[in-house]
Amino acid sequence: MARFTYTAEKVGGEIYTGIADAQDRFELYGIVRREGGKIIAFSKEGSDNWLNFKYWNSKLATIKQYNKILFARNLGAMLSAGLSLTRALAVMERQTKNPKLAHVMTEVASDVRRGATLHDALAKFPHVFDKLFVSMVKAGEEGGSLPDSLGVVSDQMERMYQLKKKVRGALIYPFIIVVAIIGIGTLMMIYVVPTLAQTFEEMNAELPVSTQFIIAISNFLVEYTVLAIGGAATFLFALYMAMHTTIGKRWGDFVFIHMPLIGTMVREVNAARTSRTLASLLSSGVDVLSSLTITGEVVQNSYFQDVIKDAGKSVGRGETLSAAFVRHEDLYPAFVGEMMSVGEETGALSEMLKRLALFYEDEVDRKTKDLSTIIEPFLMIAIGGGVGFFAVSMITPIYSLSQNIG
Repeated sequence: MARFTYTAEKVGGEIYTGIADAQDRFELYGIVRREGGKIIAFSKEGSDNWLNFKYWNSKLATIKQYNKILFARNLGAMLSAGLSLTRALAVMERQTKNPKLAHVMTEVASDVRRGATLHDALAKFPHVFDKLFVSMVKAGEEGGSLPDSLGVVSDQMERMYQLKKKVRGALIYPFIIVVAIIGIGTLMMIYVVPTLAQTFEEMNAELPVSTQFIIAISNFLVEYTVLAIGGAATFLFALYMAMHTTIGKRWGDFVFIHMPLIGTMVREVNAARTSRTLASLLSSGVDVLSSLTITGEVVQNSYFQDVIKDAGKSVGRGETLSAAFVRHEDLYPAFVGEMMSVGEETGALSEMLKRLALFYEDEVDRKTKDLSTIIEPFLMIAIGGGVGFFAVSMITPIYSLSQNIG
């Protein structure tokens, strides 16, 4: 079985490209005829692909979240305008500037032309289209409201994308400050402290413990620079790998929840994600248990995932959805459980969840704008403490020497 990429023409004159698996070119011709097309050109994917720049570009390119948002939004708009699904996918394939997404669109369009549903075709690419995307497309196809479902999923993805972008943007400033301070401190240890240490040694100055500590660090960095850099890189790599283990991720999730300033924001971000995802899925017609399973994958913090799993068990036992969230007010704010309960009582759960998502998205937006201002005093105190310790440690011996000379 080989994979062929082909260009074909439909009876009406429409030119399209596709990908198909076939034993040989004769089987390929039969597949394309059943699609209602006639092959113009084809190529067999094989050993010569490594010489093809377009092939490697489609393999190595990354599909960003915003590419997927545009895909869902534009596909929904074209279907609402009356274009057939195969025609809309062909247009999307030609329009996308991302080579990897174009390759995926070609395969999806080929599957749809051969009779597959859109959600089945998308499900073949789990690293591109997650379960949330596929489930909402499936609900739209089964309910006859695919354009509406694509609009909902694009809105959901865009809001989550903007939320993540705001949180990351708020943390960039303190990160840059910390990196700059570490860099300046390291340079001073390598170039400034050795000069002062040599002066103290020549004058037989009596050094306090803090000064001896700084000089010891300086000597290590000067004599074992490569070892120090290698050790720091090894430590960071080990920490990165540890955070990707089950125990390490659990520990990291715990730390983020209980960090001053950040902990509250983590709770509100997860409340927004949970509410937004559940609202989108339930409004699209996905059942509650499936919605909770998908939401558990969207919410990345393991402690919040446990609450969602507990909610699934509660619903399975016949309890209300809000019951589990009320039991875990240490993670999800009490407002979440109350709003869910009101939504269940009034029969407008998805609408209440949308309002809840908007509320916490606005809260996170406000706090991310203020985060730099809030963190700045703490950074100044930490920097001032470090500079003060260094200054006192290096000035004290000089002051003692000046008194002895006097």
